[in-house]
Amino acid sequence: MTSRTFADLGIVAPFDATLARMGYTEPTPVQLQAIPILLEGLDLIASAPTGTGKTAAFMLPALIRIMCDAGRRGRGPRILVLTPTRELAQQVAKASQGFSRGMQRTTTVCVTGGESYQVQNRLLAAPHEVLVATPGRLMDQMNQGRIDLGRVEVLVLDEADRMLDMGFADDVLAIAKLLSADRQTVCFTATLSRAVRDIAGRLLRDPRWMEVEHARADDAAIDQHVLYVDSFEHRNRLLEACLADEGLGQAIVFTSTKAHAEQLAGQLGDAGHAVDALHGDLNQRQRTRALNRLRRGDCRVLVATDVAARGIDVLTVTHVINFNLPKFAEDYVHRIGRTGRAGASGQALSFVGRDDVFTLRRIEHFIGRKVQVSAIGGLEARFKPVERRPSDGKGGAFRKTGFGGKGRGREAAGGAERSQRRGAGSARWRDAA
Repeated sequence: MTSRTFADLGIVAPFDATLARMGYTEPTPVQLQAIPILLEGLDLIASAPTGTGKTAAFMLPALIRIMCDAGRRGRGPRILVLTPTRELAQQVAKASQGFSRGMQRTTTVCVTGGESYQVQNRLLAAPHEVLVATPGRLMDQMNQGRIDLGRVEVLVLDEADRMLDMGFADDVLAIAKLLSADRQTVCFTATLSRAVRDIAGRLLRDPRWMEVEHARADDAAIDQHVLYVDSFEHRNRLLEACLADEGLGQAIVFTSTKAHAEQLAGQLGDAGHAVDALHGDLNQRQRTRALNRLRRGDCRVLVATDVAARGIDVLTVTHVINFNLPKFAEDYVHRIGRTGRAGASGQALSFVGRDDVFTLRRIEHFIGRKVQVSAIGGLEARFKPVERRPSDGKGGAFRKTGFGGKGRGREAAGGAERSQRRGAGSARWRDAA
């Protein structure tokens, strides 16, 4: 079957040259489904996982819509995109700037917490067509009378489930009340939770519904492993062993709390690692600095809370390590999606203790498969859930696996080389019952 192009979907000049320059060749499934609906001016609620190209799916039709003259003159935006985090807002704003490069007089402004009010006030005072914002700072600027939303023609709620989880429902509803009733409203979400369905019912008019399936774990370029742990001390020793592996390029280590992210980053720094922390208590300058250090390669290990699970796109991250499992199964997918990007492969390692088994089972149900149980030689856990024993009855250690995360092809050779160097009976990384 002949592949469809962006031009087939109605995305033509000036976007055709822009998309080619940005490396967009063929539409993704979410773009194939969403763009025709949005070009018709219909409201849409779409369930799509991260990394599926959803930003282009909503931004390109919105930019085409505002190529026509605005019905009302003013300085305020014609497109408003709300996101749950600063990092995602900055990512969406950057994409908007790229997509609109061939358009005349199309400016994108990004308004988030942690940024200078003086700079934001100057940007908001000038004419702009696209506003990307986090709800809290947008409400603050609105209450100060610095934003006029009367011209908004398209409202986008990006990662709506995350916004609602973070307590922004009231802010989103308050913002929507100030917009024109005949606007187009677009809601993208990773999960169609009851809260998302409720807010969609209040904000969208006769919406079209679409769902793009989450990529199954065995279809992704990410090798996933579970390492059982006996204690907090055991977790720390496993982490040190993982970070010492020669196959690790850069890693993101996810923890459950901001305080522990700081504590663990300090501990790893004292051990000689080039490490930074990233969490919600940091101001925007600190967060940007940490991300820039990761992108430049100055930081080898980033210790983060789930604030970093969405919106980070660093191609050199080879490993994601879940020091603690996330509370929600969807966040596991977002976390491990920080590696294995742009055709590369990666490793996702999750530490699982006795109290984490139920959470692991929910994750496995969500991704549609069991995660391979593995162990590091000399650091095997005494704890092993009975139901995870292999059905072939062999028990114990079996097929040896490397965990140098630069690619699956490299694993077999790398694992063999390490086995020869360390001795036949001291495999560092192996499958375990």
